[in-house]
Amino acid sequence: MKLSIIVPVFNEINYIEEFTNNLKNTFINENAEYIFINDGSNDGSEKWLESYIKKQPEQNNKFVNLTKNTGKGNALHEGIKICTGDYILFQDSDLELDTKDSLEMYQILKRDKTIKCVFGSRYLTGKLKSNKNYFNEFVGRINSLIFNILFFQSLSDVHCGAKIISREVIKKTNLTIKDFGFEIDLASQVAKNGFDIFEYGISYFARSFAEGKKITWIDGLKTYYY
Repeated sequence: MKLSIIVPVFNEINYIEEFTNNLKNTFINENAEYIFINDGSNDGSEKWLESYIKKQPEQNNKFVNLTKNTGKGNALHEGIKICTGDYILFQDSDLELDTKDSLEMYQILKRDKTIKCVFGSRYLTGKLKSNKNYFNEFVGRINSLIFNILFFQSLSDVHCGAKIISREVIKKTNLTIKDFGFEIDLASQVAKNGFDIFEYGISYFARSFAEGKKITWIDGLKTYYY
C-alpha cells in the first residue's frame, strides 16, 4: 500500500523546515511519496523547497512550482494529477495540524479496508486544542451544519485541511474549486458518490494572522456560493 502526501505551500518560509522534518519523521516507516506544491510563494519558500529536494535525491519527493498564486484548491489539483499512491493525504504546511494525527488517520485505513475516506476534525474532543479565532470556528461549524443538512452527513468540521481519501474515491470526483472551497468541493462529491466519511479528532494549534494565517471567516462564508 502506497500513500501520496500532497502539501500545498504558500509563503511558509518561517515554518516549512520544521514542518517538513516533522512530516518525514512521522511517515518514515511508511511507503510514501511527498508532493510539494509551491503556490506562487514570494518569501523564499520556493527556493527552500528546491534546495531541500536537491539535497535528498534518494527520497521519494516531487515538486511542482506554480509561478503565480492560484489558490489552495488548484495547488491540490496539481498534486492529484501526478500522485501515484493508493491513498492520498492532503496535509497543510503551516504547523496548525500535527502530522502524527495524519499518520493515525492513515492507520485507520490500513486496518479497515472498507473505510475509503478519513477526514480530520479540529472540534471532536480528545486532542489538544489552541484556538485564536472563535469567529472563524463559529462560521466553520455553521458551514458544517449546512453541509450535513444538504448532503445527509454528520461531519463536525468539513473545512479541516487534513483528509485522506482512496484513489478509488478520487477517481469518482470532478474537482473544480481552486481556492479554500476545495474542502467543500471534495466532501460534497464524496458524499454524492455514496461513500461514507469517517471523521477522526485531531490536535489544532491555530495561528494568528500575524503568524501567517491566511483563511478568514469571509472564506468560510464564500463556501455558500459553491
